[in-house]
Amino acid sequence: MSFFPPSLERLTDCFAALPGIGRKSAQRLAFHVISLPEGEAEDFADAILQARRSVVCCPVCQNLCEGGECAICSSDKRDKSTVCVVAQPRDVASIERSREYGGVYHVLHGVLSPMNHIGPDDLRISQLVERVAGGGIDEVIMATNPDTEGDATAMYISRLLKPFGVRVTRIAYGIPVGSNLEFTDDATLLRALEGRREM
Repeated sequence: MSFFPPSLERLTDCFAALPGIGRKSAQRLAFHVISLPEGEAEDFADAILQARRSVVCCPVCQNLCEGGECAICSSDKRDKSTVCVVAQPRDVASIERSREYGGVYHVLHGVLSPMNHIGPDDLRISQLVERVAGGGIDEVIMATNPDTEGDATAMYISRLLKPFGVRVTRIAYGIPVGSNLEFTDDATLLRALEGRREM
């Protein structure tokens, strides 16, 4: 038996369907939204609809934008000869926060995952191959997550790009800054040793 009106329950269900939102958080968000003044609630609903209608994929890098090329692809200040391949648009934001990367991106919109029935045709891999085949790219940096699916995706793409003669690299990973060796798992420690560099 529900203690709340059906419309509030439906709103809670919608929030609960979002990734990383549990039932209690969803209920808290639903209560917050219905407590908003009507104008703010309309603005919130309109922002969702507007984003849904206007956000599309950049025709070059497949990142999210509002029509035409995204700001990174259209910038004259970016190095177009280096392409960083990431799984999701949010990964672009993570790399951009470092302020160290000056190249462009390619967003796959997922990783290979046979268990979830996600194959190469479900990702934006063919668009990457077309970009590389078009020339002007010297290096492709594989920046997928350091897990089984991310590694498999990186390996698959590196094999596809080998005939084009571009340099394919993988981001380094290992022990996080500020952590202790005694708490580092064996696989992470192994990767850190393999990825060591001269000082």
